[in-house]
Amino acid sequence: MLRMDQDKTSSAAAAIPKRRQTLSAAMKRTSEWAYSQDAPNDITVLVGGTAFNLNKFLLVSKSGYMRKLISQANDSDIIKMSEIPGGIEAYEFAAKFCYGVNFEINPENVAMLRCVGEYLEMTEEYTDGNLVRRTEDYFEEVVLVNLSAAVTVLQKSESFLPISEKVKLVSRCISAVAYMACNDIQFSLSTDSHVSLSSSVTQSRAIMDWCGEELTILRIDTFQKLITEMKAMGFKPVALGPILMLYVQKSLRGLDLLGKERKKMEPKQEHEKRVVLETIVSLLPKEKNVLSVSFLSMLLRAAVFLETTVACRLDLEKRMGIQLGQAALDDLLIPSFSFAGDMLFDVDMIQRVVMNYLEHEADEGRIGFDIDDEFASSISGMDQVGRLIESYLAEIASDPNLPISKFISLAELIPEQARFTEDSMYRAIDIYLKAHPSLSDAERKQICEMMDCQKLSREACAHAAQNERLPVQIVVQVLHNEQQRLRNASSRNYGGGDSPAFSQKLSMFRSNYHLETPSDELSRLRSENDNLKLELMRMQAQRRDEGKPSVKQAVSGKPPLPKKSFVNSVSKQLGRLYPFNRADGAKTPSRKAMTKPAKDRRHSIS
Repeated sequence: MLRMDQDKTSSAAAAIPKRRQTLSAAMKRTSEWAYSQDAPNDITVLVGGTAFNLNKFLLVSKSGYMRKLISQANDSDIIKMSEIPGGIEAYEFAAKFCYGVNFEINPENVAMLRCVGEYLEMTEEYTDGNLVRRTEDYFEEVVLVNLSAAVTVLQKSESFLPISEKVKLVSRCISAVAYMACNDIQFSLSTDSHVSLSSSVTQSRAIMDWCGEELTILRIDTFQKLITEMKAMGFKPVALGPILMLYVQKSLRGLDLLGKERKKMEPKQEHEKRVVLETIVSLLPKEKNVLSVSFLSMLLRAAVFLETTVACRLDLEKRMGIQLGQAALDDLLIPSFSFAGDMLFDVDMIQRVVMNYLEHEADEGRIGFDIDDEFASSISGMDQVGRLIESYLAEIASDPNLPISKFISLAELIPEQARFTEDSMYRAIDIYLKAHPSLSDAERKQICEMMDCQKLSREACAHAAQNERLPVQIVVQVLHNEQQRLRNASSRNYGGGDSPAFSQKLSMFRSNYHLETPSDELSRLRSENDNLKLELMRMQAQRRDEGKPSVKQAVSGKPPLPKKSFVNSVSKQLGRLYPFNRADGAKTPSRKAMTKPAKDRRHSIS
């Protein structure tokens, strides 16, 4: 910027007409270099309320647009300009250039200078080396070969739409950034396209160091164009994940995604965040294991919070379902973001996620097979998913507003291959029964049918035997299964007999619930069966003797007793139907036999 002495500045300022208002900061700066050119100030240009006192000849010599305005002014010394790209600052730079004042072109102002030069028609048609040519040279030699400069110019160009698109600043910057990204990042990553993001911290750190906060400053529409161009150039999906994560973390900052209620925000801000989220979801790579389940869960929480479109939420649910085997319990605890009177967590959403997982596994042909070398890994994944769902059920079971239908529907989705043990399911059921004491007996029995009592561990059986919340039928079934298991174990190891510990559990159960033991109930039912069989045989005998009355019957008036062999045969046939008989066909010993063991079992564990 040229300098001048104090006297010349004072005299020039005194020459300004009194009708003009107090000089603004921009006008003060303009006056310093305008009057230093020894050119008369014969025109006033008003830009955004700021007056620039300039020389006509210097303006029309380099600007075609100013030439048109001055020719149309009809000898007026005041020209008004509006909607100029960059406003007052941009016009001040353009006027400086017309006066020959040197200034620095850098990535921060080159987009503004290129756009205002285009607007004022400062091209080679009016003078060589005009503003458009100068800015184009800098853009091609500096901006398009430097990633940081290209991103900065791309971000600055967003303020000068649509003229920045007309001069192709946006498109050229996007192509340059995408090209440099593919060259800088692709060679630093592994050539194996199947490597997941979660398995390579080094790759993720390289991507973070490369982009940092560069791309997060872009507006969402510009960012979308850039990512689309990067995909078209073959940018690897594994490298795209960290970029999207950084942008989302910056754009969705301030959302309370861990709260239980949906907090209100300004409608404009909410709309902007909703648009960002929906756009990011549309840009997510289609490949599996590129993004972590935790990141997908965070997006799903935000989608529920911001009330995005149904298609956006269903897309996230499907992606999360495909990678459900990698999820943790916290990833499934998505609040419903509802006000009072509803469930704490969005159970319906998790149910759809699990169904997406099962459909994906079915499409891959990995459901319905036995455990072998080919499907061992998938079965292991199902086992992990089964434990995860059982843990989720235990977590949501304490919600007093959780209907029994939703609990049962989710429990029924657990794959059969994943249910090697029922301890976790029993724990979830026990928590639900404790949190819902008003359930009827039929509802308690219905929810307990979700677990297989034969797969409970000894510790779970011991707890269930003393659990007052369980229906009596379930407790009897648990005790019978445990007794059967102990008998089988004893017959294999010691030749039969029950352990004292289990006998103590049975006695404790009898004292708490005043129920008969399986052996006592067996004796009672057998007695009833015998009475029924005798009555049946009496009726049959009466029918046979109606045609042939015997002398002995006429004298005594009593029906003949059935033969012993016939009774034994019928008893054996009906006895096979009794559910408490042993699986190997042996009879359950009577109470007398249980109280006095045989001599050949003197060394058994009983």
